[in-house]
Amino acid sequence: MNTEQQLHWFKSSYSGGEGGSCVEVAKAPGTIHIRDSKDEDGPVLTVSAGAWAGLVGLTVSRR
Repeated sequence: MNTEQQLHWFKSSYSGGEGGSCVEVAKAPGTIHIRDSKDEDGPVLTVSAGAWAGLVGLTVSRR
C-alpha cells in the first residue's frame, strides 16, 4: 500500500458542502500532503510541516 492510501484526507471547514474548488490536506509525520478534491487520483503536493505552518501563518495574518 502506498503512502497516499494510508493518509486521512480532509477539507477545510470553510469549504462548505456545495463542492466547487477545494483542496484537501493530509498530515503525516513531518509532512503535509495537498491535493485537488475534485481529482483524488491526481498529483499530490508534499511540503514540510514547517513550510505548511509558514503558509498558513501568512494567510491568517492577511485576514
